[in-house]
Amino acid sequence: MDSHSGPYLNHKALCSPLGAARLCQLALGCAVIAMVTHTAGYSGSHGVFCMAAWCFCFAMSVLVFFLDATRLYSYLPVSWDNLTVTCAAFATLMYVTASVVYPLFFVQSECPYAGCDVRNFRIAVTVCSILGTLAYGAEVALCRARPGQIVTGYMATVSGLLKVVQGFVACIIFGALANRSQYSQYAGTIYCVVVYAFCFALTALVIIMTVCKRTKAVCCMPFDRFVVVCTLLEVLLYLSASVVWPVFCFDTKYGSPWRPSSCPQGKCPWDSKVVVAVFSFVNFGLYLADLIYSQRIRFVSSHRPSNSRA
Repeated sequence: MDSHSGPYLNHKALCSPLGAARLCQLALGCAVIAMVTHTAGYSGSHGVFCMAAWCFCFAMSVLVFFLDATRLYSYLPVSWDNLTVTCAAFATLMYVTASVVYPLFFVQSECPYAGCDVRNFRIAVTVCSILGTLAYGAEVALCRARPGQIVTGYMATVSGLLKVVQGFVACIIFGALANRSQYSQYAGTIYCVVVYAFCFALTALVIIMTVCKRTKAVCCMPFDRFVVVCTLLEVLLYLSASVVWPVFCFDTKYGSPWRPSSCPQGKCPWDSKVVVAVFSFVNFGLYLADLIYSQRIRFVSSHRPSNSRA
């Protein structure tokens, strides 16, 4: 028999700011998908990416809302708070990307050959996508741990949210590497690819361990120390990659510091190399901020009274 003595349905899934944010996510996600499939349309790799992002986030929101409303999440061997804030942060990044990519490639000031209705629907899709970004961002803001509050999960902290952003930026780097980046030409660029893959694996490992409640001890050390050690290693590796990649891609001895005039738009290896270089610096900054914040959290927690909860 079920030992739960309260109501089977969770009324807070509806009657709470968090529930309202999730209902907005569902409504806006449904509106975006309906308008895109009805009239707005999508085509090419960029359109497929945007549609896949919206559909994936909508399906994830439906599942999260259903499990929360029915309290079935209590039967899952996961940390529900860590899982939901991770999903919300990832969906926010996906929606931000789709909200930039879709109007950039599909919204024009003039009416397309299909008529002005198509343009108007595409503008409406962009607006709903931006509002969806705000809805997912609101969930992250509501779940984020604040100073002086009891931390219910590592992923709700700034350090945990930075882990999600780091993994997302790494996916952008992998996409640029796969798009004619010619990274296999030199041993230096191959080293950088290994660094990106290794750091992404470490970041994913920390997230998975947190969501699966495997945070008691790792390699005979506390989980927070393990996270700091991994972050320091990632900072050093990304620092080296941020130096090595531009040298082997833009130095005149190995490549070109300027974009070749004969390079086709959208299919130029030089463009992919620039994307990798820029986001390498971005991720290095994210890992450095993560390391600094992790040290701050460690310092504060070490001076808290022994009977306090953190």
